[in-house]
Amino acid sequence: MTRFNERTLAEGEAPATPDAPRAQQAEAPRRPRATLALTSAATAVTLMTYTAPMVTLPGTAAALHTPVSAQAWLLNGTPLGLAALLLVAGSLADDYGRRRVFLAGTLTLGITTALGALASSTWLFTLARIAQGAASAAILASSLGLIVHAFPSPRGRLRATGVWGAFVSGGIAVGPLVAGAFPDWRVAYGVLGAVTLLVAALGTRGLTESRSPRGGRPDVVGALTFGLALVALVAALTLGRDGWLRPQVGLPLLATVLLLAVFARVERRTATPMIDLGLLRHPRFLASSAGGLFTGLAVIGMFSFLPALLQQTLGLSAMDTAWLFLLWSGLSFTVALQSRRLAGRVPRRHQLAAGFALHAAGVLTMLGALDAHSWPRLLPGLLIAGTGSGLLNAALPLLAVESVPAARAAMGSGAQQTFRYIGSCAGVALTIAVATSSGSGLAHGADVAMVVSAALAAVAALTVLALRERS
Repeated sequence: MTRFNERTLAEGEAPATPDAPRAQQAEAPRRPRATLALTSAATAVTLMTYTAPMVTLPGTAAALHTPVSAQAWLLNGTPLGLAALLLVAGSLADDYGRRRVFLAGTLTLGITTALGALASSTWLFTLARIAQGAASAAILASSLGLIVHAFPSPRGRLRATGVWGAFVSGGIAVGPLVAGAFPDWRVAYGVLGAVTLLVAALGTRGLTESRSPRGGRPDVVGALTFGLALVALVAALTLGRDGWLRPQVGLPLLATVLLLAVFARVERRTATPMIDLGLLRHPRFLASSAGGLFTGLAVIGMFSFLPALLQQTLGLSAMDTAWLFLLWSGLSFTVALQSRRLAGRVPRRHQLAAGFALHAAGVLTMLGALDAHSWPRLLPGLLIAGTGSGLLNAALPLLAVESVPAARAAMGSGAQQTFRYIGSCAGVALTIAVATSSGSGLAHGADVAMVVSAALAAVAALTVLALRERS
């Protein structure tokens, strides 16, 4: 992709129309500090709601009478909503206002999180989680667009996206602690819903509107076909636990392929596509997308189900599991926050490759720990994998906004994160299927799932290294 000069980056918004009043054409106050604080806070709360079920899964499944074969849906509701709507949310944010989409997302997330606490069945809870994912898509896609507008210089954007990426890790770290600190998972959801509504209220006064309208209508058909393709894919991976060669698995996979073909055709024909498929020819965009996809498959997929595995094999409580999980996620937060020091020294592709390599080394270090009923044996692996996760969370958001024109920053963010949560949906379903289908017990199944995760991370490292810019 052509490198955009600093003037283009600074002027990323579409020019005002000639008949617009001079007051509207004047540069609005960007409020960079308030923008960074509010978008980072909302992102952290979003990830807290995302990760809360990781340590409460056994209790939630028991309360909702969810069988093992359907537990992937309890974890996959939010990433399914995220993956289905991130692209359309990014396009809406760019076209109709990033502040508007951000505030709508935080308000909706607060309401749907509180409603999740009232769910009485697996499907009602899953529907609430899908709605949370849709709201989260609005927050995550618009946040980076707001940041790019508020920080027009490359140096300022580097710092701001580094902080934002660190809060991704921070939300992942704090979410399980909040969920595990309450005696009932329903109370935790109520608290998270209230905090999200508070952020929405603060955002009404602290954010400046920005947009880069293209004209045309939202890509509803594209969003519908893409969402149905993801539902079919997750269904196939979930049903695969009981045998991969059955018609019940093959038919959803076939539906996934057909729906993706329809989606690609729709995107080529519409005037305002969710994603410009021409970007897939550019190495930088491909590296961003591949990095997001494999982060979901290898990293999020493994660490979403690992807390439940720890509780079921080692007998740890939800709170004990959350503190152990904090070693991984807390170190990820610290590394992501400090990774801006690597700017100009380490190419972002190499940073991604190093992150995936460290994740692979970390999970392989944990092999045999659950079978030996020894949680201390997990510690080195959690620290190594946490370092890798921090490198990934720092590099991915900056690469996402660098891979597209500044005026389409929300779309670039939405695209990268769409691939991330597609990978997450597939990774969670695959991890649960592999870990629970072993005839030698859950601990042995966890080891097999770790090997699969490490292999996927190794493929990811080689892939992003191969996607270098052409001279």
